[in-house]
Amino acid sequence: MRASTVVRVDVAVRVEGLVKRFGSTVALDGVDLTIPTGTVLGLLGPNGAGKTTMVRVLTTLLRPDAGRAEVVGHDVVAQPQAVRRAIGLSGQYAAVDENLTGFENLYLVGRLYGMGRAPSRARARELLGRFRLEDAAERPAKTYSGGMRRRLDLAGALVARPQVVVLDEPTTGLDPRGRLETWAMISELVADGATVLLTTQYLEEADQLADTIAVIDRGRVIAQGTADELKAQIGGERLQVVVARPDQLGFAGTVLTEVGVGEPIVDHHLRKVAVPVSSGTKALVEALRRFDVEGVEVLDVALHRPTLDDVFLTLTGRPVEDEPASGKASA
Repeated sequence: MRASTVVRVDVAVRVEGLVKRFGSTVALDGVDLTIPTGTVLGLLGPNGAGKTTMVRVLTTLLRPDAGRAEVVGHDVVAQPQAVRRAIGLSGQYAAVDENLTGFENLYLVGRLYGMGRAPSRARARELLGRFRLEDAAERPAKTYSGGMRRRLDLAGALVARPQVVVLDEPTTGLDPRGRLETWAMISELVADGATVLLTTQYLEEADQLADTIAVIDRGRVIAQGTADELKAQIGGERLQVVVARPDQLGFAGTVLTEVGVGEPIVDHHLRKVAVPVSSGTKALVEALRRFDVEGVEVLDVALHRPTLDDVFLTLTGRPVEDEPASGKASA
């Protein structure tokens, strides 16, 4: 493989009507997406929603059954080699050779991309410094911590200076500090002109990094827009109540339906009910008055602006970490 030849386009990734099946399971069911050049698209969804299948199609690891996808103008089916030269991929698990040193891992990637020996060495040293791995450069990767391996894997995805960087749940398994450091690195990539497709289960991560967010569920994109646009879809303030006993949820749902302006979302596991409201303080006072009259014990009550968690619950009816019944094939 040769290092990527830069092709300037306004849309870095274009997906139209993409379908992928695994037997009777439809992993992607007519997906449409566009990612403008130099932006971050956050692909948000629960396990099994289709995020990783989308990544595998865009990186030429899977052939779609219908529809089409282009990366910097190259068709993923008709021009797979051109697509591979244009992308960098960091998957859910750090793909490093544990028996090689950090330097050797990055040098090898450079050589595989057709870079000369000297440019490969220089690029490896540059990235080791950028990802704060220079002190461990000559150590075997098997001695690295999980966070260090993740940084080395991300560095490997950048060796050939790709135009599009695909990050499939890049902070899975990282501690809070490692997650914040990875966020900073992703921001630097975009500042340098890269386009990023970021799949994640972390709502805060999508809110922090993505220019636009696509919510995918059961193989379909069910909403797309900026974080603010998605939050605006479910209204302004939300009233949230946690009751002491499961048998009180029904009455709490009835009360919040009457004081709110939409259908309440009920979380039976957490004994929580939430509803959008137009007059937050008035709705809060009235709900608490009625709970007091009926002897409903309230453990927690909050009035807040919607978050991406609220968006996801409203759109799908379940928390982001829940898995659908369809199983692993649509991951």
